Amino acid sequence: MNLDWSHSKLAAMPDLDQPLHEVTELNLYDNQFGSIPEEVLQMHNLEILNLSVNMLHTISPGITALHKLKMIDFGHNQIESVPAEIGKLAQLEDYLYLHNNRLHTIPPEIGQLSKLKYLNLSDNSLTELPDELNGLAGMVELRIMNNQLTGLPEAFGGLENLRELHLKNNRLSGLPEIFGGLPLLRVLDAEDNELLQVPESLSECTRLRRLNLRNNRLSVLPEGIGSLTNLLELDLRSNHLLEIPESLLEIKGLERLDLRWNHKLNLPGWLHQLEDNGCIVYL
Repeated sequence: MNLDWSHSKLAAMPDLDQPLHEVTELNLYDNQFGSIPEEVLQMHNLEILNLSVNMLHTISPGITALHKLKMIDFGHNQIESVPAEIGKLAQLEDYLYLHNNRLHTIPPEIGQLSKLKYLNLSDNSLTELPDELNGLAGMVELRIMNNQLTGLPEAFGGLENLRELHLKNNRLSGLPEIFGGLPLLRVLDAEDNELLQVPESLSECTRLRRLNLRNNRLSVLPEGIGSLTNLLELDLRSNHLLEIPESLLEIKGLERLDLRWNHKLNLPGWLHQLEDNGCIVYL
């Protein structure tokens, strides 16, 4: 049974005519709940729970009673911590959204969610991530934008199914040598950080199609970047680049290269060859 009480200004659950155990989908989007209602914790067959845009400050450890949950949206609340019990929701296989809250840490137990495909931790106050994230073997898309991360754990190399990694607007000064373990990565967005270098191992992500390094502190790129032969877009705006590697000519399908606002960049004579191949070069 599907219940949709979104946009209803609810602070308490209405009376139900049907037994709680018959509810499989519950949408409480945009209400006024300050905590997960006890009635919800008794919906033992619940598979989809949306409590985004409420006033939640906590996530009850009693959420483990909802052992059939596949999707949870807790985004746009005021949650300050995630209980270790989140790791017991072994059937979470689609998404877990915790974006736009007040999180400073993530419990290591989150790494027990090996089936989870989409995790959104953006718009919080995270300064570090647990090594145990490497247990998220099924992860396809990870969003950690708009936090305060200064580094990433080497354990990220265990996310071998990861297709998209969104790191925009953190405080990263470097990226670890993890990318050789991310062979399926299609999108890497590290815009608005403090990157001084790009690891050579990034060249092993040969399926990468979009690489956004805009607004960092890069002065050089690894020569191996030419191995990214499936790359379509490379955004290098607002860095400190002095030169770019000639290996970029090996990326025959490159459609867009943005070099604007690199004021000390020595433009190479071969740049026109990229344009001859159909690449739009922004200077």
